[in-house]
Amino acid sequence: MPAETLKRIRDEYQYTATILAFALIPLSGFAVDIYLPSMPQMGQSLHASSIQVQSTITIFLVSYGISQLFIGSLLDSFGRYHIGLWALVVFALSCLVIATTQNIYLFYAMRVVHGITVAAIIVAKRAFFVDMYSGDQLKSYLSMFTIVWSTGPIFAPFLGGYLETAFGWQSNFYFLAAFALVIALLELIFSGETLVEYSVFNFKKITGVYINMLATPSFTLGLLMLGLSYSMVMVFNMTGPFIIEHHLSFSPVTAGYCSLILGTAWMVGGFAGKATIRKPFYKKLFINLFLQIIFIGAMLLSLTFRMNLYTLIFFAFIIHVTAGFTFNNYFSYSLSLFPKNAGIAGGLSGGVNYIIVSLLSYGIVYFIPASDEENLAYSYLVLIFLSALVMFFVYKINRTTSLHRA
Repeated sequence: MPAETLKRIRDEYQYTATILAFALIPLSGFAVDIYLPSMPQMGQSLHASSIQVQSTITIFLVSYGISQLFIGSLLDSFGRYHIGLWALVVFALSCLVIATTQNIYLFYAMRVVHGITVAAIIVAKRAFFVDMYSGDQLKSYLSMFTIVWSTGPIFAPFLGGYLETAFGWQSNFYFLAAFALVIALLELIFSGETLVEYSVFNFKKITGVYINMLATPSFTLGLLMLGLSYSMVMVFNMTGPFIIEHHLSFSPVTAGYCSLILGTAWMVGGFAGKATIRKPFYKKLFINLFLQIIFIGAMLLSLTFRMNLYTLIFFAFIIHVTAGFTFNNYFSYSLSLFPKNAGIAGGLSGGVNYIIVSLLSYGIVYFIPASDEENLAYSYLVLIFLSALVMFFVYKINRTTSLHRA
């Protein structure tokens, strides 16, 4: 479609369109976190095991991750607006299918659809900010991404716990469908296309851009750190409700409150990352890694005493703050490296991140099942050890690059 025939954002609606873009940033978190307190009940209703219910998260993450690898190039070639708008409508319809089915395999299929549509929506909105803003304002908005995104993990499980208690687990997906349709209507009224310079959809050229990005060591290592830091959160998301509701015998509402607290931890880490945005990059991340090692050591030491819900949430809170700090710093850094290919960079960042998260979190949950606080502590330990390993390579590459420049 020629650029001049597309609906553009009117100047008086730019602020409203920006608010709508921020409103959609947490959608991926909502798509995962809103039904976390409901997973035990979903297993009973669908006659599925805990690992089958947990697999609905893994399937979404894999679909979401793989889709982001390709959706960025489509958005750079065909525009952001119409793809994102139709994705909202399809997402809403798939939520309604989930809410009305008793078939776990149809549930799986719709989670694949969720992954594809949410990828289109989120990557389009990331690119929106690069299209519309520049300079310090763009840096400020990019740094706010993880803070705004963290409202999903904060409020979604809290809301989901109450919805499940009052109306059943299906109400979580009715809510998501209603949210998507309302935002789609507002997008139709206030938003529009933001892409000015369209890239010709040339497979060879696009492949070259991907290779160039992945061949940049700082970018690739940044993606690994994004995946490792978010995996710390996802491991708790997949195991926490079972530990809290089955092992500790609390209600779904309590599980929702716990997720609310830990979502706040992620946001605190994001604010800390934004507050230290001008501090030396590698130095602050090494200090953050050292704090992770200290607190996971304290958590493992506390296992020799009696652990309860309060100690569980205390240690998880600290770990999630440090994980949010890492994610905020590396996400802002990675996304700003390739401003001329914002769609591809955003898609690649999100895609590789979620593929890493899905593989790591599922693998850890499979080999270290959701049984008690001890297994959760060892899950965190594995991820922190891998983070330390990656940071060692970050340091070596950074030092080698500095020596060559000297």
